[in-house]
Amino acid sequence: VMIKNRFVLEPMEGTNMIDCLPIFKIGEDIHDYYVERAKNHVGLIIPGMVTLRSMVGKQWLYEQKEIFEGLKPLLAEIHSYGAKVFLQIGAGWGRTFTMPLALKELHEKEKETGQKSMFDWDSLLVAPSELPNRWLPEIIHRPLTEGEILEYVEAYGKTARLCMETGFDGVEVHAVHEGYLLDQFTTKYTNRRTDQYGGTFNNRYRFAKEVVEEIKRQCGDTFPVSLRYSVTSKTIGFGIGAVYGEKFTEVGRDLEEGLKAAKYLQDAGYDMLNADNGTYDSWYWAHPPVYMPLNCNMAEVTRLKEVVEIPVVCAGRMQPDEASASISEGKLDAMGIGRQFLVDPEYIVKLEQEKFSDILPCIACHNACLPIYHYEGVGCEIDEEDGKTQGHCALNPRTFCEQKYDFGKKAAVTKSIAVIGGGIAGMTVARIAAIRGHEVTIYEKSDRLCGVFNAAAAPEFKEKDKEFIRWIQQEIESLPIKVEYNCEITTLAELTADEIIIATGAKPKKLDVPGQEKAIEATEYLLGGKVGKDVAVIGGGLTGCEIAYDLVLKGKRPPITDRKSTRLN
Repeated sequence: VMIKNRFVLEPMEGTNMIDCLPIFKIGEDIHDYYVERAKNHVGLIIPGMVTLRSMVGKQWLYEQKEIFEGLKPLLAEIHSYGAKVFLQIGAGWGRTFTMPLALKELHEKEKETGQKSMFDWDSLLVAPSELPNRWLPEIIHRPLTEGEILEYVEAYGKTARLCMETGFDGVEVHAVHEGYLLDQFTTKYTNRRTDQYGGTFNNRYRFAKEVVEEIKRQCGDTFPVSLRYSVTSKTIGFGIGAVYGEKFTEVGRDLEEGLKAAKYLQDAGYDMLNADNGTYDSWYWAHPPVYMPLNCNMAEVTRLKEVVEIPVVCAGRMQPDEASASISEGKLDAMGIGRQFLVDPEYIVKLEQEKFSDILPCIACHNACLPIYHYEGVGCEIDEEDGKTQGHCALNPRTFCEQKYDFGKKAAVTKSIAVIGGGIAGMTVARIAAIRGHEVTIYEKSDRLCGVFNAAAAPEFKEKDKEFIRWIQQEIESLPIKVEYNCEITTLAELTADEIIIATGAKPKKLDVPGQEKAIEATEYLLGGKVGKDVAVIGGGLTGCEIAYDLVLKGKRPPITDRKSTRLN
């Protein structure tokens, strides 16, 4: 297969062509998302993972021929723009299975009453060995039997063959990556087996080896098989990951084993390594937030070309200048991009045309693409409404809502619109209204736009927040939007607009305690306020934690105090 360029759209939860939660079906609202990115020059598209077995009903993916038949028109349309598609297929989560308290309580109730729900717990709560769940360690996963392993191996082969017959250009095996089930077999701290799938290096990687051998047996040697691959685990222990730059003892796959395994898996038959780092114990390596450096996985991934001849892709806050340099030096073959394609489908075209300032940057916020969180004792929590928008984007509401939000369509009736507040929300609504043909005025009581986001973007690790400020200010300047600075609106009666939008933002809580006169607000510090040698941060939310991190980077050791007893992981 010839890929027309070196851009790979990485798989992300919520971007699934085939959904498996809880049953198999064609993913919702996928057509416009993938076609728009194919039109805009993506070379290789890898949709979000689909498991070989459904969460309910014990269905196998290779039995869902009607679903694959339903994807043929979309594949043909994507192919018409010169893009290729590999379907990512996986054995499942193992001990990383998403387990919020509600599911735990349901599971325990079923054990007590004998009443069965739709969930097939026996096939969901599995692992290489008896292991604790990543989110709720009191939930124990049972070991897979050798017979079940062989069932999965066979399912990989049958599913890959169905992909080939449907018109997919290849498959990606998920994965020796991120601590999912297949990866749990490869690492010593999660594999305590004494049979042929545990112990020695060859035994621990046997499952992954048998998978590609079966796919090649079913599909032939020329059908491409990519492997999603974590070069190193970056893991200290169960539920404990290493942060960037930390000195630690690796309990998972270290770099020496990562290079050895890459060569072994290439020789077994894998045709490409789609690589980064991490496990679900250190999951910020595989989908890095704003606090992780740009290009955070490059150091390890570029070492792979020392031992393999097959193509290597690197993902993880990748930047085109670094990727281009590594590709030119033969250290890398392609740039893996995930969330940047969620926020700006025209990313590649803007790079090609050198319209760099027009690129809407991903700020690595996770607010819509991966809106899940973990507190001690509550498992993996996700708001019900947020769960419906996983894989969407906080900065681009059109992502997976292309039909719902057609911002380019001119309004049937144009109006004069007053926007009170020139923060990000006010600027965003003003921009969209102006694009649709309305006459817009922003009233801002200060002498600058972007409001509290100016403070939020101040720390040195907020490079992309600063880029976003430049982008949205450029957008406002390029559109016929009038901005009234130093203009505080005290009554709506003074405005003559057809519509008034209030976007004045929130106000911080005041701490009414003795000594408060010595304190400064978060925004005051972030915008340049001076602090002494010893600084306490009151409030352990994201703002407090970010300020503490910023203070640490400046050589201080700030304690954080919070009224809640839970700890955010």
